[in-house]
Amino acid sequence: MQLVDIIKHLFLQFGAGWVLWLLLALSAGSLAVCIERILFYGRKSEGVRTLAAHLDPHLSRGAWDEALRALGDAPSVSAAVARAGLTLAGRGVGAADRGMQSALGLERKALEARLAYLGTLGNNAPFIGLFGTVIGIILAFEELGRATSAGTGATTQVASGAVMAAIAEALVATAVGIFVALPAVAAYNYLQRKSTLLLDDAEALANLVLAYLEPHSGVPRSPETRTRSNDPRSDAPLRQTPKAGNHENTRNPQVASMLGDPEAA
Repeated sequence: MQLVDIIKHLFLQFGAGWVLWLLLALSAGSLAVCIERILFYGRKSEGVRTLAAHLDPHLSRGAWDEALRALGDAPSVSAAVARAGLTLAGRGVGAADRGMQSALGLERKALEARLAYLGTLGNNAPFIGLFGTVIGIILAFEELGRATSAGTGATTQVASGAVMAAIAEALVATAVGIFVALPAVAAYNYLQRKSTLLLDDAEALANLVLAYLEPHSGVPRSPETRTRSNDPRSDAPLRQTPKAGNHENTRNPQVASMLGDPEAA
């Protein structure tokens, strides 16, 4: 038996119904991924302006530990990145920058998880449906060939009508494939855009934290660690923490712009 006959026999045996079931299962998986990602992004979202305003009183005084306590266990992307930088603030600007870049990479990986499934399904679902249609057409013409070789003219006409009906049913697979692909593509584009916005906000807050750390380079995060100034390995001289009365004068112009301060102009 030739390879073509073997493949045709398999198609005739299993038919095209399994393709529709496969598309329905893939569609259910797509819906589950969309719901899970939307809920996940909701937990990871937080207004960067609100977060910057919340941290400003602590960052402008160089109170890194207080800023960390203000962040708490906030699950947002921006908070996680800022938390990584503030944790390493006592080690210098470079360490804080690398810490925030590492946190940003981890958050990007978490945000983009399972998005490839939606993109792959959106690109390939029509082809899966077309595959089912081709199998249906093979079955229809196989039945037509049997009826033509064994029947009269009237029987042939009836068989032709049955073949047309079978082809119409086979085209349903293509329609289902397109129907599955369209929502998957739309969801992929929306979630990809949402992920990009969250990462952009986190990067903006990271730059803001670095802008605050630069004038205080080498300042420990807490009074208990100020003995580091006597350590010859200290990479920068300590500076006195500004007094509370000078808060307005020490506000970084970058955060004033983010907070919409009219005096920043």
